[in-house]
This record gives sequence, structure tokens and C-alpha cells, in this order.
Amino acid sequence: MASLPADIDSTLAPLVAIDVARGVAKLFLRAELMPMPEVPLGNGRRADLMAIDPKGCITIVEIKVSRADLLGDAKWPDYLDFCDRYFWAVPAGFDLSPFDDPAFRPDIAGLIVADRYDAAVLREPALRPLSGSRRKAETLRFARRAARRLWGDLDCAGDGLG
Repeated sequence: MASLPADIDSTLAPLVAIDVARGVAKLFLRAELMPMPEVPLGNGRRADLMAIDPKGCITIVEIKVSRADLLGDAKWPDYLDFCDRYFWAVPAGFDLSPFDDPAFRPDIAGLIVADRYDAAVLREPALRPLSGSRRKAETLRFARRAARRLWGDLDCAGDGLG
């Protein structure tokens, strides 16, 4: 695995998931991936972050801020059918040794380390292209959710009608 870049600070106060999400989002935005947090999937699961790039490649990121949460997560393989790329994201200072275990699929899962201000990819994920029909369905679901959230932000009356 690559080493942690000097600008990712592991000496800060313990980070929570929103801090990690913020850092990953900044990394993704620089790379032209448009991220959205807390995205429900068609199987009832919820991705911590989902992003789409200019070519339509869908990336899912599962954020873990504690070892217990990581080791207790048995649902993450359910996300793999909804993305082309899958990343784990953890705060700076997190013990990275579990991510080399075959149970966490280092052959397909990438690894990102983040703080509140930025993130670094330590391991690129394998590209596992979605089928055309799944890509269309997930892209439409992503776009509709983004539009719904934007409308909710703009809807000051709260009745959904403007």
C-alpha cells in the first residue's frame, strides 16, 4: 500500500464519518467525480457516498471510523452490484491492516484515507463495469435523487410545491 501523504494530518482530534466524507468529496470533486452522501440503493442498502464521473462510472464509498464498525460489517458486499468501483474510506490514523485481509476483498476494493480537508487514495479499486441496463437504472436513480435533494433545499415552504 502507498504511504500517507504529508498533508493528511493524523494528529487531529478523532474524526467522525462526516469529516471523512468531506475529505473524500473534495478529492472526488478535483477528479470530476460528483459525490452525493447517503444514497439508498435498489436493494435497500444505503451507500455512505456515491459518485459519478463524466463517463458515467459509478463509485461507492463505505466509510468506517472505528475498527469495531469495520469488523462487524457483513453487508458491504451488497453494494458491489451497484457500482463500477468500490472504496473503503477511513480517517487518518486508522489501522489499515484489516484491509489486506481477503474478507475485505483487497483484489477489488480501493482504500482512501481522509481528514476534514482532503483525502488520498492509497489503493485503487478494480474496475468492474456495470451492465448497460444496471448503469442506466443507477444513473437515473442518482440523478433523480440529486434533483429531489436540490428541490428540497430550494423549497422554503416545505410543502414540496414551491
